[in-house]
Parts: sequence; structure tokens; C-alpha cells
Amino acid sequence: MTPASRVFIAGGDTLVGAALLDLLPQRGFTNLVGTSSDEPELTDAHQVAAFFRDARPEYVFLVGGPSGGIGRNRTHPANLMLANLQTITNVIDSAHRFGVCKLLYLASSCAYPRNAPQPLRIESLCTGPLEPTSESYATAKLAGWKLCEAYRAQYGCRFVTGFPANPFGPHDDFGADSGHVVPALLRRIHEATERGDPELVVWGTGRPRREFIYSRDLADACLFVMRHYDGTAPINLGGGSDLTIAQVARTIADVVGYRARLVFDSTKPDGAPLKVLDSSALLALGWRPATDFRSAVAETYTWFRRHTAKEGHIHACATV
Repeated sequence: MTPASRVFIAGGDTLVGAALLDLLPQRGFTNLVGTSSDEPELTDAHQVAAFFRDARPEYVFLVGGPSGGIGRNRTHPANLMLANLQTITNVIDSAHRFGVCKLLYLASSCAYPRNAPQPLRIESLCTGPLEPTSESYATAKLAGWKLCEAYRAQYGCRFVTGFPANPFGPHDDFGADSGHVVPALLRRIHEATERGDPELVVWGTGRPRREFIYSRDLADACLFVMRHYDGTAPINLGGGSDLTIAQVARTIADVVGYRARLVFDSTKPDGAPLKVLDSSALLALGWRPATDFRSAVAETYTWFRRHTAKEGHIHACATV
């Protein structure tokens, strides 16, 4: 992979895609194809095939497909599963048909069994039931990994799968109902601060632990893997902060300046009790995250205030 290589970020409008679009030019990769309005609709097989035929990308980061927090997974499981399956199959098949040199597919840590031993190791994949609140989405992500394996086995394609920790950062989905835990809490705490609310209710007990990774660090890990890892086994992309949901909420409140009370509603679902990745394979190759959790939250909040307020969407979503 050289600065002149034709690189396609399939899902440039996603959290990780946007971070890659920022990072790659900074690292000297200027021959990006399919950016902005030129990106095909990834759920449309004809558009995707036509794009690959004409643009001939050599390296592909497959980071597209919708996602969401517990609320969205409970209310729209079919939409999430179908759109992800369409995106995965269209991009992977076209990457094979039009001779892509290498593809990195991002799955999700949701695809690990709910009760898998911690930290989560690659060997635990497909060894037990999934977390029910994200089962449909997770099943689609598992299918993408297996499809990459199948193309590698049958055709020798250099298709690699990464399982990232929970990412957050600029360009995230900050919907109070649709976003993942960090962006959803950031928005809700911001709005509570503006209104002067005496307390804020957070779903669940606050005890589940999650590993978080800043989107800019994850983009850097993706580029690192694209250049330095070609194994047949998937690779975990983590090494970031391991925190309880309560610690996350309190850190965000501190960054935003919310000094009132946080209340944890134990009648709401917690999701998986613990989700931390074993990223020893990635760390052994020499990669490390560059941003601590609080600094990443502060940068994300600055971006949120600048861009979301500018677009007039600060109060667009109701609180949970």
C-alpha cells in the first residue's frame, strides 16, 4: 500500500469512515476514490458493482452499515440486519470480482457470545448465544466475517476481519435514542445542563463494563492492520479504556459541566455485563492508542457543540 494506491472507504459517512477520511490524507494517501457524493449506495448491488468496475479501488476499508444502541437494536432489528447484510455482501463480492488487493472488514464486538470469557478472545467467536438486545445486528456482522473467510478459502482473497472495541468520536450518531452509549449520554447530559435539570436518569445499573476506543485511534489501528497484518484469523482492535457505564456517565458530566445528580434506572436493560477485548495480537505488532478517554470525550464534545449546534439539531432528539 503506497501513497498512490487507490483507496476506497466503504462507509465514509460513518463514525469510523469519517475518521479514516481525515487520517489517510494526513498520512500521505491522497488517491481516495468514492468519497462524498461519489460513494455508491452500499445496499444497492448494481451501484456497488458499477463503482468498483469504474473506480478500480486497490485497498478497501469496509466500515459501512448502520448501527445503534440498545434502543435502536430493540425497535429496528430487521432494518439493521438487512442493511448490514446487503452492504457486506455487495462490497465483498465486488472487491473479489474487480481484483481488490486487500480488504479490511470491521465487524463488531457485539458479535461475541454474551457469556464468553473475558477479555474476549478470537477463539470465543461462535461458541455461545449472543446478547439478545443486539442479536440481529451481531449476526449480520458475524456473517461478514465468515464471508471474508469463505472468499479467502475459495479464491485466495486477502480479506481481513477486525473486531473493534466500542468506538466514539466526531461524526458519531448523537441521537438520544439511536446513538451508542457515549454519544447518546453526551447529548443527553448536554441538554440537561442547558435546561438546568436537577437530575438525569441513565438506563441500567451503571455496573456493566465496556472497552472504548476513540474513533481517530481506531482509524489509525485500521490503517496499521491494513499495512502490517495479513493473517487468516480475525484480529481484535482495542487496547483502549475499560470503564463502567457509571464511570463513563460521570466523566461526560464532568467534561460537559453538569453538576447535578445522575440516577441509574435498574428497571432498564444493561446489555452484556462485561465486554473487553483481548487485543494482545495487535499490541504485539507494535500498535497503541494515542488518546486517553477523558481527552477523547472532551474533543468529541467540542466537535458536537461546533457542528451539531451549527446545524440546529441540538434539541432534535427527545431524551430517554
